[in-house]
Amino acid sequence: MDVYVRQNDSLWYYSQLFKTNYQLIVDSNRGIDPQALMIGQQIKIPGFTSTAYKIKRGDSLWAIAKSRNLSLDALFVVNPTLNPNALQVGQTIYVPVRITWRLVQGNQNYDYETLLTDVGRLKNIYPFIRTTPIGETVLNRDIPEVLIGQGEKRVHYNGSFHANEWITTPVIMTFLNDYLLALTNQTAIRSLSMFPYYQQTLLSIVPMVNPDGVELVQNGPPEDEGLREQLVAWNNGSEDFSGWKANINGVDLNDQFPAKWELEQARNMVNEPGPANYSGKGPLTQPEAIAMANLTRKRDFARVLAFHTQGEVIYWGFEGMEPPESETIVNEFARVSGYEPVKSANSYAGYKDWYIQDWRRPGFTVELGKGTNPLPISQFDEIYQKSLGIFLAGLYM
Repeated sequence: MDVYVRQNDSLWYYSQLFKTNYQLIVDSNRGIDPQALMIGQQIKIPGFTSTAYKIKRGDSLWAIAKSRNLSLDALFVVNPTLNPNALQVGQTIYVPVRITWRLVQGNQNYDYETLLTDVGRLKNIYPFIRTTPIGETVLNRDIPEVLIGQGEKRVHYNGSFHANEWITTPVIMTFLNDYLLALTNQTAIRSLSMFPYYQQTLLSIVPMVNPDGVELVQNGPPEDEGLREQLVAWNNGSEDFSGWKANINGVDLNDQFPAKWELEQARNMVNEPGPANYSGKGPLTQPEAIAMANLTRKRDFARVLAFHTQGEVIYWGFEGMEPPESETIVNEFARVSGYEPVKSANSYAGYKDWYIQDWRRPGFTVELGKGTNPLPISQFDEIYQKSLGIFLAGLYM
């Protein structure tokens, strides 16, 4: 929500007026000097929107504000030209409304366009988050990253490395939405206050690593006839892509990292593009994997969590290269989720494998839910409630 600076206004005053954390207001207005506000300057207030209200006979601004648990001045700061002594029936004013509901509807089929819409809506309501593409897919779709927090501890979550594991994306996005709600409304999640984690941690989220693949699973092949024919051929002649794991080039993105890649290629024994388990012609040949590698080098994360499905297990080791604290962290993940910690999946070339190998820091692959991929969206609520503790522990451990 936007307000307009008046004489003697300050960001601190807005934080008191709207009962919103001062630091979140500062972070929502990057590039603005809090000590040098100018009259008429537009300021963003996170966690609020404004709705149009038409004046009715007998209305007063005081009564309108009281009915919405607002200070009278909250109306004036949103309506800077409003004359309280000259209200007219039918006149439109704007009334601040605190967001207390989720914008993300995770319990539905969730494709790339839904993701972009939700990222945009969250950015609009919670402008203290930062969003930027980390790269592009084979079909030139942006791969968005969301950054939240101001701390020195850099933590990373990602989802939908595998196309038919797309349910990981709405699970991650729902956690992000709940985190933002808790911050702006100053409420707790499972008795934990969120603002200290905002101060201590910079959380990087790539909710959909493989947009092309997710679109293929959700909405079928692209209109381009040549590509469509190629994909059907790779899919063993079937036009049912619900089981497709790979990117649009038929390469498994979680077999694309230089962590004993040759052993994974030999283990899979898949030598051509297809729906699953083809490692490509070499490590880091696919743009999505390259984007993730570049991001990881750039951010220098303290730990990474890659969310997959299924099995309700957490893989936390790689060839004995993981640090001692990995076991402590994974045991906490297990405690808060009921998931089983498993040191090794006896596989190679995965994102967390490469991260552990090159950084010798804690990396985890979290397998959400149980069943056969793609897991049905009917499992969403159960998956989210079990995994919520892992998302939180990723911040506080």
